[in-house]
Amino acid sequence: MRVNAYAAPAAGRPLVPTTIERRDVGLDDVLIEIEFAGICHSDIHTVSGDWGPQPFPVVPGHEIVGIVREVGPGVTGHRVGDRVGVGCMVGSCGECVNCVDGDEQYCLQGMVPTYAGTDRDGSTTQGGYSTHVVVDAGYVLSVPAGIDPAAAAPLLCAGITTFSPLRRWGAGPGKEVAVVGLGGLGHMAVKIAAAMGAEVTVLSQSLKKQEDGLRLGATDYRATSDPDTFTELAGRFDLIVNTVSATIDVDAYLSLLAVDGALVNVGAPAEPLSLNVMSLIGGRRTYAGSMIGGIAETQEMLDFCAGHGIGAEVEVIPADRVNEAYERVLASDVRYRFVIDAASLR
Repeated sequence: MRVNAYAAPAAGRPLVPTTIERRDVGLDDVLIEIEFAGICHSDIHTVSGDWGPQPFPVVPGHEIVGIVREVGPGVTGHRVGDRVGVGCMVGSCGECVNCVDGDEQYCLQGMVPTYAGTDRDGSTTQGGYSTHVVVDAGYVLSVPAGIDPAAAAPLLCAGITTFSPLRRWGAGPGKEVAVVGLGGLGHMAVKIAAAMGAEVTVLSQSLKKQEDGLRLGATDYRATSDPDTFTELAGRFDLIVNTVSATIDVDAYLSLLAVDGALVNVGAPAEPLSLNVMSLIGGRRTYAGSMIGGIAETQEMLDFCAGHGIGAEVEVIPADRVNEAYERVLASDVRYRFVIDAASLR
């Protein structure tokens, strides 16, 4: 079937309306009529060419929520009419140790990204800035009824990207957690860490979003542009989740960790970062990274968010405003995630 979409024709070029072909529904496939698709900074990095050559034209979008319209005869977990979600991957080998352990995002054969990847039939995957998508049922999530579908879309990337390290590094009661940056990722990290029971501090360049940070669940909010912040908070945190894609002074942030604390990067800066290894040795500290989450963990995140009334803070836009939205994301002019209303593409 051919469906309407918005695609980037080449690196650095504005997105334009187009049509793309979706494969027939196979034995284990699900056809989804897309309701909402979140705009992630990764979309902008990809179509701008920041992360290397891409198989243009590219339809971005890996924060997808929609309604099941058809299922293959082998599908048992989803039915026509169900509200479902698709995140950052639509395939993996399913056989390597990482896939078997539920870490499909670290598939040793390479997971299949939702867009700009090579699908099982050799075609290029195209993402959620479209009216429909066909996805292997094993990579389709159930969206609980308790979450507004527009607010649920960013959970498929921003939600799981922050939930996974918070869960893995033990955010919870009695733990001091800092979140670097209060953007699309950061605002979800604050909400989720607070719901887990941790004491949450936002570390941002300025205090201009302080009121939002406290409303979202933080108990403290500090400006990193103030040198006193690093003096006053030295050795305080059990976990710091860095959500920004800009260069940071890694040693300065490591100094904020308690003994056995961890600084985890989920933001992906284009430039390499460096550190003095004594920043780790001096406090038995860890510097780590984390990328989204496996399918089971993503479902766990959705259920957790539904149970705690958590959704993303979104601004819903028609598809023809996508280029304007990209400009505003780059200018940090969104609180806190743009979501495309796919009905505007029909």
